Amino acid sequence: MPVTPLIRPVAAGDFAAWQPLWKAYLAFYDTTLPQAHYESAFERLLADDAHDFNGLVAEVDGKLVGLTHYLFHRHLWKSEPVCYLQDLYADPALRGMGIGRALIEGVYARADQAKAPAVYWLTQEFNETARRLYDRCADLTPFIKYTRRLA
Repeated sequence: MPVTPLIRPVAAGDFAAWQPLWKAYLAFYDTTLPQAHYESAFERLLADDAHDFNGLVAEVDGKLVGLTHYLFHRHLWKSEPVCYLQDLYADPALRGMGIGRALIEGVYARADQAKAPAVYWLTQEFNETARRLYDRCADLTPFIKYTRRLA
């Protein structure tokens, strides 16, 4: 059954509830980070720099149950900035209840406010649960991602 989460910007007092959500997100992708990185990342989310990261959280009954991190950047094909949604996570106990969609729509609203004509993100091919949601609220593109090969 869908719930109606409160979608709001990350606030200074959210660290203790935000960190376990982001750790769980990173664990899904077999990634861990040193504690100092969580702290510096959270500080960046709170900074007042339009070209750094922004964060939204989903709150249900006073408890954080999801997060998204995004940033605006320049694009040579457009005169306006575009929005990259980097991280999206919802508590697995509440999956299928509209948390992820509400967070995406929250980013869409911020992009509209910033006059950013595009919002995009990446996911791994095996992330079937998330891809079912993405197929309902976004268009799949034919792009293939390459990354630098380290020697």
